[in-house]
Amino acid sequence: MNMNYVVLGTNNMPAAVQFYDALFEQTGFMQTFATDRMTYWQNDNMAFALAIPFDEKEATNGNGTMIGFGVDSEEEVMRLHQKAIALGGRCEGKPNARGPFFSAYVRDLDNNKLCFGIMTT
Repeated sequence: MNMNYVVLGTNNMPAAVQFYDALFEQTGFMQTFATDRMTYWQNDNMAFALAIPFDEKEATNGNGTMIGFGVDSEEEVMRLHQKAIALGGRCEGKPNARGPFFSAYVRDLDNNKLCFGIMTT
């Protein structure tokens, strides 16, 4: 079984799309489809989407919820961490070895927690 998509809520679609378009520039994720309520990016393995909540209530981040993006190198972990912060994201954990992973953590513009990591063992 594989994960086939992830959806995060946003309260500011234009700002969130700008953040993720720039973040995903060199990752293989390409924006593939957008409506007034959702924007999708896809790579060969899965889809990632932003959504304005269907119930029209404020989008909130989940306490304890995190989305992990697997990358190919420690350098890519560091690059994406730095890029997310440069785009207005917030550091939640600098690039470092953590157990069997080399990873880094950020919050996006809507306070969703993201991890970039590579298994090292």
